[in-house]
Amino acid sequence: MRDMIILACTGCKRRNYTTTKNKKQQTSKLELKKFCRFCQTHVLHRETK
Repeated sequence: MRDMIILACTGCKRRNYTTTKNKKQQTSKLELKKFCRFCQTHVLHRETK
């Protein structure tokens, strides 16, 4: 039921995190504010393909 997704930084566009989500319950793209080690700050990360 849960699918692996990749989170990419909106600042530097690098793919930093992986997580899982239930696509039947949450159909929209996941957005989390997480720490980017390349930008050295907390930045919004969005779900990518």
